[in-house]
Amino acid sequence: MVKLDATDKRLLELLQKDSDINIKELGTRLNLTKTPIYERIKRYVREGIIKKYVAILDSSKIEKSMVVFCSVSLESQKLEGIETFKKAIGDIPEVIECYLMGGANDFLLKVIVKDLQAYHQFSSGKLAALPNVSQIRSTFVLEEVKRSTVIPLF
Repeated sequence: MVKLDATDKRLLELLQKDSDINIKELGTRLNLTKTPIYERIKRYVREGIIKKYVAILDSSKIEKSMVVFCSVSLESQKLEGIETFKKAIGDIPEVIECYLMGGANDFLLKVIVKDLQAYHQFSSGKLAALPNVSQIRSTFVLEEVKRSTVIPLF
């Protein structure tokens, strides 16, 4: 874990909201010159705090799609079975997020597909076909109320 001071937290908040903001603007907002800003950003990348820069797309502007949350239970919770499932999920493009859970289900997946037929093909043809999958429970998103990529820094 990396120790962050107040300036680090503010800089990271600004970068999370707009990673395309220029160094001069960051300096103005943080009351710092370009060099310390640049050095801090280089350190964040070097230490893995910033993993990568990406473009966040507005799905409503490109193509109709649906979001489904899938709770997956495995037949066996042995480490080998869990690791096999994790590796297999990493190769499935429809799964955009995957979490190992404690409680009633083993994994929670966020899946994006074109429509209900595509979800049926995904769930029965890809997800249920994975070894060790015991049960899949699906919840369909009716409306996206909030989506953020900003991690709160306390």
